[in-house]
Amino acid sequence: MNKVRFIYNPYSGENAILHELDMITKLHQDKGYQIVPYRIQKNKSLEEAFDVMDEYYRYILIAGGDGTVDSVVNAMKARNIDLPIAILPVGTANDFATFLKMPRDVKKACKAILSTKPTAIDIGKINDKYFINVASSGLFTDVSQKTDLNLKNTIGKLAYYIKGFEEIPKFRKLKVKLKAKELEYEGEMYLILVFNGQTAGGFKLANRADTRDGHLDVIMIKAVQIYEMLPLFIKILRGEHLDSDKVIYFKTEDIIIESNEDIVTDIDGEKGPEFPLHIQCIKGGIKILGIK
Repeated sequence: MNKVRFIYNPYSGENAILHELDMITKLHQDKGYQIVPYRIQKNKSLEEAFDVMDEYYRYILIAGGDGTVDSVVNAMKARNIDLPIAILPVGTANDFATFLKMPRDVKKACKAILSTKPTAIDIGKINDKYFINVASSGLFTDVSQKTDLNLKNTIGKLAYYIKGFEEIPKFRKLKVKLKAKELEYEGEMYLILVFNGQTAGGFKLANRADTRDGHLDVIMIKAVQIYEMLPLFIKILRGEHLDSDKVIYFKTEDIIIESNEDIVTDIDGEKGPEFPLHIQCIKGGIKILGIK
């Protein structure tokens, strides 16, 4: 029998996936697949989820948010497992799955997964780690890391916004150096994001990104005057910010980012590596089910 390794995060999105396990199993059994579940546990390496893998496994089914998907992809790469993935977006942050137009309804998502063939899409690599949606640094980028899990599960994305307001007193200019084939920059910024997907925190920031073009989309918010931030935010809401002179935007396959500031990096809501950062686009780096 064909098998599916089902890796699920029981802590994601008010534990929603726990009520769907039987339905997920039945839908797969009806199509001739045996579901082999693995429950993510805190402080345990995800690589052990792949100890049972054999030639009968056809894909990896992931239930969780962007951070969960990242963790699974990194564990797969560490084990050299080249199987398609499929995403059930049940986390607080599902920016990448939303970009791919995966249904939030678990039953509809399963049906989409079971009725499509694998599609190769790009992924990002930051130093020695992989990411699916966005790598970032600067102001507010560690909000997700600092937000209490129980609060996220209770009020969802609103928890991020509340935590973001708490970070406003730390607002300051940050020195950074970028080096890519397309552009070099040395100066001050507030925030830099390197997208494979399009959205972060529910905001569609990289609206020209394409996961099949072999490029990442770099967006840097310059250190402008505070009074210039409101007009820029309005442009962001309208999707007009990429052409603003307050923003540096370009596509690249490879970029190096350096900074001596005391700031962290973030990969889809999880802590990223230390500077300097070498970020690359891995064209067709993973195959995925459920999209057309």
